[in-house]
Amino acid sequence: MSSENGRMDGGAEGAPPEQLALIRESVRKAEVPRAKPRTWRGAALAKELPVARVLVDKGVLHLDRYFDYAVPEELDADAQPGVRVRVRFGAGRHRVRDGRREGGGLIDGFLVERLAESDYSGPLAALAQVVSPERVLSEELLGLSRAVADRYAGSLADVLQLAVPPRSARAEQRPSPEPLPPPAMPEAASWVRYERGAGFLESLASGGAPRAVWNALPGSEWSDELARAVAATLVSGRGALAVLPDGRAVARVDAALTALLGEGRHAVLTADAGPEKRYREWLAVRRGAVRAVIGTRAAMFAPVQDLGLVAIWDDGDDSHSEQHAPQPHAREVLLLRAALDKCGFLLGSWSCTVEAAQLVETGWARPLVAGREQVRGAAPLVRTVGDGDLARDEAARAARLPTLAWQAAREGLRQGPVLVQVPRRGYVPRMACANCRAPARCRHCAGPLEGQEAGAALRCGWCGRDESGWHCPECGGFRLRAQVVGARRTAEELGRAFPAVPVRTSGREHVLDTVPDAPALIVSTPGAEPVAEGGYAAALLLDGWAMLNRPDLRAGEDALRRWIAAAALVRPQGAGGTVVVVAEPTLRPVQALVRWDPVGHAVRELAERAELGFPPVSRMAAVSGDGEAVAEFLRAAELPREAEVLGPVPLPVTTAGRPRRTGAPPPGEHWERALVRVPPGRGAALASALKAAQAARMARGAGEALVRVRIDPPDIG
Repeated sequence: MSSENGRMDGGAEGAPPEQLALIRESVRKAEVPRAKPRTWRGAALAKELPVARVLVDKGVLHLDRYFDYAVPEELDADAQPGVRVRVRFGAGRHRVRDGRREGGGLIDGFLVERLAESDYSGPLAALAQVVSPERVLSEELLGLSRAVADRYAGSLADVLQLAVPPRSARAEQRPSPEPLPPPAMPEAASWVRYERGAGFLESLASGGAPRAVWNALPGSEWSDELARAVAATLVSGRGALAVLPDGRAVARVDAALTALLGEGRHAVLTADAGPEKRYREWLAVRRGAVRAVIGTRAAMFAPVQDLGLVAIWDDGDDSHSEQHAPQPHAREVLLLRAALDKCGFLLGSWSCTVEAAQLVETGWARPLVAGREQVRGAAPLVRTVGDGDLARDEAARAARLPTLAWQAAREGLRQGPVLVQVPRRGYVPRMACANCRAPARCRHCAGPLEGQEAGAALRCGWCGRDESGWHCPECGGFRLRAQVVGARRTAEELGRAFPAVPVRTSGREHVLDTVPDAPALIVSTPGAEPVAEGGYAAALLLDGWAMLNRPDLRAGEDALRRWIAAAALVRPQGAGGTVVVVAEPTLRPVQALVRWDPVGHAVRELAERAELGFPPVSRMAAVSGDGEAVAEFLRAAELPREAEVLGPVPLPVTTAGRPRRTGAPPPGEHWERALVRVPPGRGAALASALKAAQAARMARGAGEALVRVRIDPPDIG
């Protein structure tokens, strides 16, 4: 022990030859200056283009611009546009040494471009570090991100956090595979069921950019049809991107693409994948090794090279709306991509949203639909149970299961599984006419009327005006009703009604993907319905009023979309498939379901919204926060001359310990919300005005009360 200590105290002279060699090697390497995240005092600058324009990762609106930095000579080779860098940010003009600014905290950013000189007259700080020479930010992705930030009144840095996944050094070190040659043209297969279906694929394969709104037929063929549209785009040597609402849909399209094209032709981008795997797949797309991408909303910014098609399935699903700032919707992002890249566009769904109908009505896209004979042959038989039937039905009053639904379930269980859809908890109804069930609307702004305390007047949920003399414009009635939901014990009630049949549930806690073709009762909340092998023999859509009376402008459209999504999993009428919906038969969404005509429903809904000034015909923004802060914000904002401010109205107080919705106030705080509405063509001006006002508030400091701004809020009442 003492001899070893003596050798160590003696320094390098007594060290073994191997250690001396290692010391010499480390000294030799240390003589080469290394880039470190520190100030480059006295370092020579790059001889050409010595200025780097950097977007710093500060997601605040008053810093939503580029900053110039000096490029040290030793970083010249790696400091290329599109790479990740680290810079010092926050040092003032007084911290200058030898003509260069020093100090400030280290912060991440992206190098946008290299310049010969800067517009800034003061001293520049130097780039601290090039994190990686991988050029992850292309000009196309930067332009798209800027367009999304401007549309949603957000910052470019926030959008890039959604667009570029976190770095994984191990993934960067692995080379991407070589790109495969274009595949052979796939057969049209089930696309021949649609008018112009085969022509749509041929246009994609020949390098065209068709734009279509696709109303898919019931059944499970949609995933194969979407895969064939992607494959047809690859035939032309271009790339394709498809965005789906959830991981189950991604898995179905993934399986269809693999069966059609084989392995290695496409990448899967989902938020559920691990950071390394997701970044590795993303890099393969960025490097051009893979031309086809499918995924959830995390894939809407995928950097597909030479983009030929962007597609989205079920655009009405809530999952397509991003919850992080600036909260863009995948449909709108893909519309921007189609316009910027001049590529094809495909919006598909079993149902049809009002936004999809608007694309067709304006002529921007063409309808891709099947003939009525094809629809009748693929759809199940739909039967209704209204309030009058329930009033005369002893079984419905006793067990909340109408006789017609009980008989359909009994007959269906002889042939296979039966689906039972029940509304999830949390659907809160608004007021409606007791006679014709028409929603009660404000006479001033057509917003939804809400019931107050007993004996108090109604109040508008948009503009806050009281309504004391309401009467129904449809039938002239004066009586109102509010439907109470009671669907919590559905599974237990069905278990007692059919004691010999297994009952399985699919919902938030546990979502089933598939169920076997065997008699069973599958109780599911909307959106969590599993796929049955061979299709369901029957489906029961219970508590229709619970979804139709939701506090949302889209209540009817969304109820129809969820009903059709469940009914599309049922066997065709020719094979005995039956659907029973418990809702008033005279209501427009119910009639659209019976006729299987979601397009007609969306077109009529669009016409009514145009008459009343509702989105998407108009553009709308929500401003929420403390009452005084909201009022001050609206006074300071230079809104367009045509802007109409509705409200503000109080928001429900969030209870501590309960799940908090996006945009809801912090627990215990009393917030108000105002809606700002502008006519068509003025949405960009509205977003710019709100963004400027929010940036001014942030620049004034931390003393300002929090105010939230959201463009195109999904829940406006």
